[in-house]
Amino acid sequence: MIESHENELFVEPKSSAAPKLLAGLAALLITASLFAGYTLLRKRHAGSFLASQPASTTEVKPPKALIIIDEALLQGGKTTIGGIVRNTSSEKLEELAVELELRRRQDAVVETRSIPLSPASLESQQEARYLLELKAQDYSSARLVALKAGPNALAYATAQGQKRPLERLEPKTIIVGRPSGKGGEFLNSPDNPARVP
Repeated sequence: MIESHENELFVEPKSSAAPKLLAGLAALLITASLFAGYTLLRKRHAGSFLASQPASTTEVKPPKALIIIDEALLQGGKTTIGGIVRNTSSEKLEELAVELELRRRQDAVVETRSIPLSPASLESQQEARYLLELKAQDYSSARLVALKAGPNALAYATAQGQKRPLERLEPKTIIVGRPSGKGGEFLNSPDNPARVP
């Protein structure tokens, strides 16, 4: 009786490949339908987004001036921001001023300052300089915002100007006093500890 019962325990059930094949096809069908739905929704969203944007009727104007921005110079407690504006157009530009956006260190508030050029009127291919001195502890950054000719903003291009000169550090000579001891001993050893500054 034991022998007949043992044979029944080790009998493998017969399985068909059909359920596995159906499950694989169903997974593939669901994945394909999800991907198609995602693509359709994405195209619909892109179309509605573009339709909601106003049509761009502004033309890109050629720059009338080139602003050469020098790196900020730190001297003492002052920061000097400056550069050159070159008239690249064929017309005369008058009442020129550069607008800078300054960020205060203390509260990160942004303020805009208008710096007049010297000279304020430029013929074609002439240059003028702008310069602003600030206390270094008051402002953390400066950014060029606009070039104005009176109340009107002008199109401009920018270029890198003079680099800040390298800072020179004074060489310091540090003399370390040698503790009294024998000539061949180490300065600091477990037997003779010494404080190193």
